[in-house]
Amino acid sequence: MRRREFISLIGGATASWSLAARAQQGAMPVIGFLNSTSPDGVTERLRGFHQGLKDAGYVERENVAIEYRWADNQIDRLPSLAAELVRRQVAVIAAPNTTAGLAAKAATATIPIVFIVGEDPVKLGLVASLARPGGNLTGVNLFSGELTAKRLELLREMVPQAARIAVLVNPANVATTETTLRDVQSAAGAMGLQIQVLNASTRREIDAAFATFAHARPDAVFVGIDVFFNGRRPQLVNLASRHAVPATFANRDFAEIGGLMSYGGNIADSWRQVGVYTGRILKGAKPADLPVVQASKFELIINHQTARMLGITVPDKLLATADEVID
Repeated sequence: MRRREFISLIGGATASWSLAARAQQGAMPVIGFLNSTSPDGVTERLRGFHQGLKDAGYVERENVAIEYRWADNQIDRLPSLAAELVRRQVAVIAAPNTTAGLAAKAATATIPIVFIVGEDPVKLGLVASLARPGGNLTGVNLFSGELTAKRLELLREMVPQAARIAVLVNPANVATTETTLRDVQSAAGAMGLQIQVLNASTRREIDAAFATFAHARPDAVFVGIDVFFNGRRPQLVNLASRHAVPATFANRDFAEIGGLMSYGGNIADSWRQVGVYTGRILKGAKPADLPVVQASKFELIINHQTARMLGITVPDKLLATADEVID
């Protein structure tokens, strides 16, 4: 074979391989990832999501692509971001919080959606039932809403002298707020606690709520579950510290940055489960046939350093039962 013909043959083969590689890459399934917060501060959760995908046989940029859409705590952006993913014709949408799940559901009735919610997804209208979701959605229920009474009980154990508790809720999140207030008022009544309800749906309103402590000082603060509050973690923790008031939260993210205590489901593991379900759907499973996963492990996280700063002696019982004590 002549040298020129050999070079031509090699060149043609290389071009064919290149075209085949591009075709294979183009054939990669695409996951739409929708979240109301920002990528800052969710590194561990994202790691869990990617681990779940890997457990299901998918690795980003190797055999699956991911289109990320972050609302950066601007909830009103979610509908347009969800619409972008629908136009992109992604194979499945991972929406690991309640507001993202609701936005994705409103955007499409056909593309599979995997959510994480803090309360009953049946009541939220996301699925027909937990065992048989029945539509294009399935996911994980963290049971955060159902843990309200337990969180208040743990706060009372931490601050046994507390008589008046401020409860911070987001009035824009109507369903969750109604449930939180109903449960916390019922639990508070049983414990003989007075409740002071504070509303906040913006950064300034959070500042204003804490400013009331100057003249109506509560003995502790109970922060309701809310995606917006989760996105304002540093602000809430700093305000609680500045006013030297004990505060309890639903997510460990708060305790990790200085919040006194948190009690709730293991969110990183829930994100891993979203990855697993997303991978299973890519392999052909239907959301309608994948039962909603019920969180079964709940974590009590105590920030001992914050407790000492507040002059609180953490009861031995709480130290013994805590899943993690941060020093």
